[in-house]
Amino acid sequence: MEELFEKLDLSEYLSAYNGFLARPKPLFISGDSRANYEKIEEISQLNLKSPKEVANLDEALMRISKQAILHISEIYEFSKIIEYFNYLKSQNFGDKMRGYLDKIEIPSSIDKICEYFDENGEFKESIDERLISINEAYKNKKQQIDESLKRLIYTKSISPYLVDTQIHYVNSNEALLVRGGFNHALKGAVIARSSSGYFYILPDIVSKLKSEQSDLLDKKEEILFEYAKAISAIFNKNLPFLKFINSAFDYVDSLIARVNFAKSRDYSFILANSNKDIILSEFAHPALKNPKRVSVDFRGKILLITGVNAGGKSMLLKSIMSAAMLAKYLLPMSINSAKSSIGSFKEFQAIIEDPQNSKNDISTFAGRMLGFAKVLSKKQILIGVDEIELGTDFEEAASLYSVLLQTMMKNDIKMVITTHHKRLAMLLAKNSEVELIAALYDETNSCPKYEFLKGIIGKSYAFETASRYGIPANIVASAKSAYGDDKENLNEMISKAINLELELKLKLKSTEEKELRLDELLNEAKEAKIRADETLRARLSSLENEFYKAINEAKRGINLKDIKDKQRSLNSANSIAKAIQKPEIISQPLELKVGDRVKYDKIKGVVLSLSKNHAIIDSNGVSFRVPISLLKLTNQPLNNPKSVNISLSSPKSASVMIDLHGLRSDEAIYRLDKFISDALIAGFDEVLIKHGIGTGKLAYAVKEFLKSHPSVKAFRDGTPSEGGFGSKVVKL
Repeated sequence: MEELFEKLDLSEYLSAYNGFLARPKPLFISGDSRANYEKIEEISQLNLKSPKEVANLDEALMRISKQAILHISEIYEFSKIIEYFNYLKSQNFGDKMRGYLDKIEIPSSIDKICEYFDENGEFKESIDERLISINEAYKNKKQQIDESLKRLIYTKSISPYLVDTQIHYVNSNEALLVRGGFNHALKGAVIARSSSGYFYILPDIVSKLKSEQSDLLDKKEEILFEYAKAISAIFNKNLPFLKFINSAFDYVDSLIARVNFAKSRDYSFILANSNKDIILSEFAHPALKNPKRVSVDFRGKILLITGVNAGGKSMLLKSIMSAAMLAKYLLPMSINSAKSSIGSFKEFQAIIEDPQNSKNDISTFAGRMLGFAKVLSKKQILIGVDEIELGTDFEEAASLYSVLLQTMMKNDIKMVITTHHKRLAMLLAKNSEVELIAALYDETNSCPKYEFLKGIIGKSYAFETASRYGIPANIVASAKSAYGDDKENLNEMISKAINLELELKLKLKSTEEKELRLDELLNEAKEAKIRADETLRARLSSLENEFYKAINEAKRGINLKDIKDKQRSLNSANSIAKAIQKPEIISQPLELKVGDRVKYDKIKGVVLSLSKNHAIIDSNGVSFRVPISLLKLTNQPLNNPKSVNISLSSPKSASVMIDLHGLRSDEAIYRLDKFISDALIAGFDEVLIKHGIGTGKLAYAVKEFLKSHPSVKAFRDGTPSEGGFGSKVVKL
């Protein structure tokens, strides 16, 4: 496993991850992968403290089974495990982790043992009064030693022999540094000599006190042994539980270490699924410092990467292999998890390095053949092969590998292959299970782009690369001549095909964007017509009611008998009729000219051409015909632009928190943009955004928006009380 990680440039990644573990363990997590993934998601919602480092207890468990007595330090290692599970049980987990922890019942006799140790792992003296007495006596002896040494230092008969007045510690003993001849004034044992030839003396009086200290420690050890014996007997009775909890600790430690590692690097998790597709979106290999993110859609059985030398072919291979491996072991990675999907593979094989060396007495090509021979009969395996024709004639190798690979495709094998030769790609190109990707070259700047184009065979650009790295032009020209016109023409055709493919993809992308914009405009136009119809109907209804009132008033006046009453009623009806606001009829059409910026309801655009009653306007590349009467100018100059006063008022209702749950990404970002603008106007320097976890799409959109917003200084995940990973705290 470590060898494979090293081949894929994941050694530093693995070392960093291991630093989050409480004790070393294999990468594989036992149990159902989906259940483990759901537990990781629940753990991610909380800010848990990491477990303390714990020793390997396999040998201790074996000795318990033989009724041996553990040392008190080994008992403390078990105590740390029990204490951490008690801590986990007190946390507010989701259903998966809560259900798992609730099934773990810690025997009271085992649980009580945690009370015996303090935070530093020392056995508490409060457990036994004898320990209190011994510790107190030990402190008194220490004080007596210090006092005795101070008295000796200031004794007149001894002071002439002292080199200094310090107390020196030699092999855990307090000593004085003296000159020769000291034995007439000081009784003691020489325990060491200094580099200057002086003597370190342990005075007899101090030696006696040290011996008494040692006796006290022996008594303390006897008491601790009593407890170790009693606890070991309890452990023996609960051996099945201890074996289980020891294994369960490794399981929980693996999950929590993954979460903490992911948080430290802002990584995401992907659950490997049952299919064999590898779809990566914005993946960054952990070994790269400033990575150019890659996106790959690999659904076939072979992905053949061709093209420019030093253009990133090998790193793309390693990226695909790495992402699949990390997903298998539920390890986090830098990727857009919402748009990515990775299949599950039982085994991985990387045929990358040159196997030839002085020890194994094997050629490069023979080593490659041995590598293929090992995997021919295997299934559900992902293989990566870098520079497949390495070590032999490329034309012979292309013929051999084309047959070999087509045979392997009949098994459940998926392969990622790089090559800078085109023959193998041509032989395999017609197979529907083979996908081609070309590394691109910037011909203008004469350097690789480190980008990839799907569906074509790439050109190696060997001559261009040689020139770029300083090979003289005459040598390159001679090489081209030796290479041959036909082959060079083939390269030119490949180059043109790549450029045409790129141009076509750009045009397709532009067309797709226009189609989306057209759909938006059509929807907006429909909504504008609906609103206009509703406004018209409402206005007609209002006018009908107002005229109805005036007519009724006139009818009422006609039926009155008194002439004056009739006159008053008719006057009232006339007043009502005059008060009715009639629709304004625009007698003069809007004066427009080509280039004017106009607005049709919510649609903004530029006038392209004019007819008598209609205008052709362009809105983000989409042209359409609109009646002039429905247009409004949006760029009319001010009558007096000499002075401009701008007034910015605070929003009427500003809040430090916004909840985006349940919104589509585009709607959420629109509201978030307005929310941040209002917060800035209101003078807030910190706000809270709640977006939830869900599928991760909304969380990813919010994070990317915050990264690019010019007014956002920094942001972080919320604390549990603020919403955890379902929220962001933003500094403005």
